[in-house]
Amino acid sequence: MADITRNKHLNPRRRHRTYPRVVKRARHNSYRVKRPGDHGTRHPGPATISLVNHRQLILA
Repeated sequence: MADITRNKHLNPRRRHRTYPRVVKRARHNSYRVKRPGDHGTRHPGPATISLVNHRQLILA
């Protein structure tokens, strides 16, 4: 358990979003307003989860 919570790259740099964080209509928030060039990307499946400090498990 200590290996999983070790401070080695637990928070990597954020990747570029494939779907921009925008809103259709400006209200009382700090989000950008949607522009004609803001198109999202549809992905064929769910994201792949990778554990940072993953080691091979040995079953007894």
